[in-house]
Amino acid sequence: MGLFDGPLGDMAGSLLGGKAGGIEQMLGGLLGNTAAPGGTSSTALLRMAMTLVQQNGGVGGLVQKLQSGGLGEIVSSWVSTGANRSVTPAQLEQALGGTAVTQAAATAGVDPSQALGGLAAMLPQLVDKLTPDGAVTPGSSAMLTQVMGMLQGK
Repeated sequence: MGLFDGPLGDMAGSLLGGKAGGIEQMLGGLLGNTAAPGGTSSTALLRMAMTLVQQNGGVGGLVQKLQSGGLGEIVSSWVSTGANRSVTPAQLEQALGGTAVTQAAATAGVDPSQALGGLAAMLPQLVDKLTPDGAVTPGSSAMLTQVMGMLQGK
């Protein structure tokens, strides 16, 4: 049984306005597809990514922060329905700010320098999956809040 099967997937489906497939399909196997450097688990990276989303006021806030941090065209490709452009760990750290990365890493219990590589791989996929129609919606942030609570055992 997958991490997002059953009631959690049903809950996510309702949060996403009934989109078929639940969280597991929507996230496209993020937990299994993201290489986590230095022994950092993909679950810890997902927790860190969700912390960054929350710190920035949701998916829309994170997208706006990254765009204003010089990653406009890159982040726009994640939201759009086309191919995702890649981001380097250095670009990501510069756009987010070292303090934000350190705080999110501490909250997730991971080393910021090791986690940036994983986040550079995970965030494009995460934002892409949370904006399937090429737009940020309120359901995107609501679902992340629910999943983060589940990962923290709440």
